[in-house]
Amino acid sequence: MQRIGATFCRCPAVYTLLVEPNLSTKELKAVIALSQTRSFGQAALQVHLSQSALSALIARVEAQLGARLFERTTRAVELTDVGHIFVAHAQELIRDTQRALQAVADTVLLKTGAVSVAALPSLAASIVPQAFAAFSQAYPGVRLSLRDTLSDPAFDLVRNGKVDLALTAADPKQEDLAYEQLTTDEFLLVCRSDHPLCEEVKPIVLEATLHFPHISMSSSASVRQYVDAELAKHDIKFIPAFEVDHIATIGALVVQGLGISALPETAIALLQSNQIRCLRLHSPGIKRPLGVVTHRHTPLSASAQTLIRLLKEMLENLPAKSELTRVS
Repeated sequence: MQRIGATFCRCPAVYTLLVEPNLSTKELKAVIALSQTRSFGQAALQVHLSQSALSALIARVEAQLGARLFERTTRAVELTDVGHIFVAHAQELIRDTQRALQAVADTVLLKTGAVSVAALPSLAASIVPQAFAAFSQAYPGVRLSLRDTLSDPAFDLVRNGKVDLALTAADPKQEDLAYEQLTTDEFLLVCRSDHPLCEEVKPIVLEATLHFPHISMSSSASVRQYVDAELAKHDIKFIPAFEVDHIATIGALVVQGLGISALPETAIALLQSNQIRCLRLHSPGIKRPLGVVTHRHTPLSASAQTLIRLLKEMLENLPAKSELTRVS
């Protein structure tokens, strides 16, 4: 007997199968319905088939399995021993499928999932926590994680799948990584409120301030690299009086009158002292692009895409400079 491409020989109660079965969810549900109702008429109503169509479907399933699942008599339909075993596993398969579909739906609807982010220290301590708080309030079932690091290590974290995305000030320009600029971070000059530069009414020319001690990040930080690059345009090698690794340290040194510092707005937002003033730099000044780095060949989850949109919106709507930085 030949059925849907399967070759088998028929014995009294068992078919010898020569091909691997390929059963659909619809077929599994039909078998389960018949096992529960013991009636072709009632089962057909449950699975929205005619009685003859259901009978043909059951016959196809039995042919693919190479075993009879039901004993049919004029009075009843009963499961065979093989049928009992098959139905038990079919019910588990249906439950697993439903759980899988629900998990996918929950992830798409941001009810579950996880997003891992690498960010520059200035961003990790300013805009990212704000974005995380807003995201967690809207999607409490999604787990967030954060690693603060410099740009080059952040690229490797994305490349190796350790994080979903990185917020950096540099475009990696590498084939396996994608970069999207989100906003621009403008540098301002930070000094103590009684510093002589606070007397200036015009924007400050950075290279004209080098006779004052400067405080800067180490050379591996993007903040320092942008200042170095700006002064190099004027053939000036930048030699700060203090080199540190943390924005808070710069703020503390400025408050003690030990120097001034050129910092981007996102970093200045971390300085919480009323003894600090922020002055505009002369146009065009220093502008640091801020963007998101992702793996070019790995699709982002719905949660990661939503977080990126939120970060972009928050970065675009930062407070005005006069409100954020107390610019003179």
